[in-house]
Amino acid sequence: MNILVIQGHPDSGAPHFCHALAEAYAGAAEAAGHGVRRIDVGAEAVTLLHSRAEWREPAPGWAAEGQAAILWADHLVLVFPLWLGGMPARLKAWLEHVFREDFAFRRGAKGWERHLRGKSARVVVTMGMPAPVYALWYGAHGTAQLSRSILGFSGIRPVRETRVGMVEGMTAAAREAWLGRMRGLGAKAG
Repeated sequence: MNILVIQGHPDSGAPHFCHALAEAYAGAAEAAGHGVRRIDVGAEAVTLLHSRAEWREPAPGWAAEGQAAILWADHLVLVFPLWLGGMPARLKAWLEHVFREDFAFRRGAKGWERHLRGKSARVVVTMGMPAPVYALWYGAHGTAQLSRSILGFSGIRPVRETRVGMVEGMTAAAREAWLGRMRGLGAKAG
């Protein structure tokens, strides 16, 4: 299987647990014989979109490369920290550029055409709060936006979520357990 690992932490200059989780997944996937490509959103020259007209223009080079990588992939893995209940702004801006109309979807004569059917995804999000609190109390609204309104709307199914809570106070043993889970998911491209 071809797997695209999208590192969505906006700080590419320092190691974070998101980086370790993404690398554990990618390394195990490669060791299992899967094709793996990586995109580090924090290292991209991401800009904000300011209008619908700008969104309809051709994608900038870095976004076109992201589109090509998505077309290559059978499975996408997005890893990012939860910031203010959702994904960091840099990742959202990257997604807005990459998931443009006519690439990811378009309105056809019979409704929405979803161009990314046949692909699956895993969303891995780290957070400071307990993951069950995010899911039950807050309804996991920030990851739902990504899973349903961006990936799902483009035809990507299934989209599975892995929520890693209480990251800041996590023990070394708990971190290693999470890295082991990511390796297991990567090996089976899950």
